[in-house]
Amino acid sequence: MDGVVEQTTGRLSSEAQLGELLSEGVAFGIARAQSTFDKLTEPFSESLVLFGAGGLGRKTLAGLRQVGIDPLALADNNSALWGQTIEGLQVLSPQAAAQQFADNVAFVVTIWRAGGGHRLAHTRQKLLNLGCSRVVSFAPLFWKYADVFLPYYAIGLPHTLLQQAEQIARGFALWADEASRREYLAQVRWRLQLDFDGLPSPVAHAQYFPDDLFNLLEDEVFVDCGAYDGDSLRAFFERQSAFRGKFIAIEPDPGNLQSLKQYAITLPNSWHDHVKILPLAVGVRREIVRFAATGLASAGISSTGTLEVESAPLDEVLHNMRPTFIKMDIEGAEVDALIGARRLIENALPVLAICVYHQPDHLWRIPLLIRSFSDQYRFFLRPHNEEGWDLVCYAVPASRLIATPSER
Repeated sequence: MDGVVEQTTGRLSSEAQLGELLSEGVAFGIARAQSTFDKLTEPFSESLVLFGAGGLGRKTLAGLRQVGIDPLALADNNSALWGQTIEGLQVLSPQAAAQQFADNVAFVVTIWRAGGGHRLAHTRQKLLNLGCSRVVSFAPLFWKYADVFLPYYAIGLPHTLLQQAEQIARGFALWADEASRREYLAQVRWRLQLDFDGLPSPVAHAQYFPDDLFNLLEDEVFVDCGAYDGDSLRAFFERQSAFRGKFIAIEPDPGNLQSLKQYAITLPNSWHDHVKILPLAVGVRREIVRFAATGLASAGISSTGTLEVESAPLDEVLHNMRPTFIKMDIEGAEVDALIGARRLIENALPVLAICVYHQPDHLWRIPLLIRSFSDQYRFFLRPHNEEGWDLVCYAVPASRLIATPSER
């Protein structure tokens, strides 16, 4: 009984905190987006060094030049880049950048990626220890110049979230355990206030395979949307000592598809008849879409993509099957793909593991969409990487749960 009381109290507390966050007026959200970067960096809001010379650093550099700001330098932890010139800017070591610029610029941290375990707090402290007086994330800069930079994955303008306060509150009510509610609250706060430090660290279990929520079946019919190079197939194989089901791997990127096929060949002969690879994107209808083929996990449907690929709804592709598990990590196309799988989901009630970090509103929009398909699901939210990356909504039919939330 005590555990139930504590959980209920914690839920009310989370609800109260969420209500406070969402009570802020839209006008205040607009003002925060317009003023935060300048408040954190004054008087150096246009005298900038970008710390992180990778993809995000280059994106930030290009965007700043569009608005007439030319950063003074790039800096990076990677010694292999020191002394190189990228887009006309020299790449410095952290120590050299601090020695040259510590007192008269703002350092904008342009490191934010899946993998690597980066936390803004660590980089901020490193630069502060080197004497840099102004250190800020790239995110408030993206707020300030939203027309150039946003939306960017889960980062959007705060006032657009406040305009969806009712849906956000409805989304909160779906989560089945306190860990999910705390994560949801932290994610909403981050989207509204850019509180990177408040984002929890990843859970221990492997992505898509939470051993505290459900068990895998020997006859699982696993549909892997965004199969990449076979990473989920590999993790699934490692967990299945005996398997008599089906693994449907769906991947449109040619480079990833080749790696996926090469890995599938290495599986034991007993698995070959159980794995099917489909060179497709998934969506709401059958059509030809433009695709940004990068050969990386971040490849996805894009209006600026240079490759044309076939896209089809799962309801059509798998019309003669009853999937028991559907996973989606498809770079922002998850909503359309779910709509295109509605009939399958309603009829088969598969476990769903859906990424919710590619767009700002997917955090609540995706679970609410799934709930509109069926009331038989229980919802859980788990982070599998640092700083908002690889955030997954698990929708588990009550019949597949290891235990009900009250028994945890």
